[in-house]
Amino acid sequence: MKAFCIALVALAGCGSRQSGNQYGFVTTLGRDTLSVERAVRRGDTVTMESVDRFPRVRIRHTEVVLAPDRSIRRMVMDIRTPSAPLAKDRDRHVTAEFGQDSLKVSVRDSSGTETRTFASEGGLVLPHVQQMYSLAELYIDAAVARGRALKIAPGDSVTVTQFYPDAPLDNFIFHDGWVQPHRGDSVEIWHGMISGVGFAMVDSSGRLMRYDGSQSTYKVDVRRLTTLPDVEGMSARMTAAERKSGAVQLSVRDTTRAIVGAATFMVDYGRPLARGRRLLFDVIEKDQVWRTGANAATQFSTSAPITLAGLALAPGMYTLWSAPHEHGVDLIVSKQTGQWGTDYDPSHDLGSAPLIVATAADTVEKFTISIAQTDAKHGALLLAWGTFRWTAPIVLR
Repeated sequence: MKAFCIALVALAGCGSRQSGNQYGFVTTLGRDTLSVERAVRRGDTVTMESVDRFPRVRIRHTEVVLAPDRSIRRMVMDIRTPSAPLAKDRDRHVTAEFGQDSLKVSVRDSSGTETRTFASEGGLVLPHVQQMYSLAELYIDAAVARGRALKIAPGDSVTVTQFYPDAPLDNFIFHDGWVQPHRGDSVEIWHGMISGVGFAMVDSSGRLMRYDGSQSTYKVDVRRLTTLPDVEGMSARMTAAERKSGAVQLSVRDTTRAIVGAATFMVDYGRPLARGRRLLFDVIEKDQVWRTGANAATQFSTSAPITLAGLALAPGMYTLWSAPHEHGVDLIVSKQTGQWGTDYDPSHDLGSAPLIVATAADTVEKFTISIAQTDAKHGALLLAWGTFRWTAPIVLR
């Protein structure tokens, strides 16, 4: 995967100094840049130019009109996806009209125009685009304003209903979310597409200064820029890189297969990248259960009865989880399979056992699981990322 390791000064250097109604955002995951945005606010209208790669490059021009209560009255978004396989998905024009009790959405693409109206039952409905924080700023501000109007105390949450401009109308869904202002400048956010919460830092005018996703599925860091970014230049660079190497998932799915004696093994798992981040007790939280990879839960199968780190496994499919502590790491084997990696349920545990822990001098960028054979009866499940090396002995029974 091509890394966009661009310093914020260099990223913004081609733009101009921002004024009070002009601003920008950059979203990073470790040393990689995921999105860049530029916005202009004039009265109740906000115009945004943005590009993100999550995972395909999407270039957006968005205009939002705000209502007096700071909710969104109207949104128009043009989305260009250069690498989309289907022509109708490459250019998409979305218009959303927010009524008192309904949301009217119109989508125009190369196949024509489709319009639908959805009941909102008087709730606060807001658009959500992953990694678009100029829009998230309006989302947060509208929810906080609604909370003040309803006299909700600091520390209590404001419920919102969100929809996704990127989704086709035939797969249209609402997701519930909430925004929880705290005293001071901190706002806690949860929405339906992530597990965990994000933390926004806002100023007294409601401007988003920073967003920290380290406690959520999307472990991004978002910062307001002091100079306006060159969105067009970044769009061209991201598009050129995608044309050269193709769209790449942030954490690719991979499969490891191996044979030890008479047993056949398979591991299906997501492979996150280190991206220059601190892994243990940061990306992988201390004393918390980790999915041992990314995205869907890590699947492990054996064709023969074995012990794995001393745990007795019958032939079949399992999921593997891990929990790092100050002085060791536990491997957890679950009998539940097919679940998303944030849906860990301890009631399905077969058991847990300590892994053999070591540190290496060399660094592994992409999380790697492998299986090595020692002899016809013995082998090892090996987990490597960054400088940590975890091992679970395998013994055929």
